[in-house]
Amino acid sequence: QVHVVESGGGLVQAGGSLTLSCAASGAFFRIIAMGWYRQAPGKQRELVAITTSGQSTNYADSVKGRFTISRLNALNTVSLQMNSLQPEDTAVYYCNARGYETQLPSSAFDQWGQGTQVTVSS
Repeated sequence: QVHVVESGGGLVQAGGSLTLSCAASGAFFRIIAMGWYRQAPGKQRELVAITTSGQSTNYADSVKGRFTISRLNALNTVSLQMNSLQPEDTAVYYCNARGYETQLPSSAFDQWGQGTQVTVSS
């Protein structure tokens, strides 16, 4: 069983910064990607940023230049540094981890954390 736990959300004024952290734990063979998604009220969950085991990264256009995703492979953790936050960044942020529990392809997992609230006031 793989567990994903986020931390670091909160309330911040527009223009401020927050850092979210996420840790994956449990019994697994390899994590191939970890990413952050968010879901605002009344909207669908959307990708914010993702990083792979090869250290490639991808960002939503709306956060490019403001958010930075970093991963510590050895610790199976990923952080999201969020700068110049705006009210439209208000959402529940979810961490996702994808990988394999064993060397078998059938052991693939796709695990979500419980989410952490980020609220940006104007």
